[in-house]
Amino acid sequence: MAVSHSHRRTHKLQQPNLQWKRIWWPQGKRWVRLKISTKAIKTLETKGIHAMAKEAGLNLNKF
Repeated sequence: MAVSHSHRRTHKLQQPNLQWKRIWWPQGKRWVRLKISTKAIKTLETKGIHAMAKEAGLNLNKF
């Protein structure tokens, strides 16, 4: 909830920071283009694309 100088409270919906990202997929030997959040980009750098896709249940052959 956002509060202005006059203390009027308004409900502001927070949107995720989504970015289009082209990521190299070593198992498929090609680039994969995904729309992911900036938090997911940081997690992707530590875990790797294969582990994250497996957790999310994604088939990277479709992308």
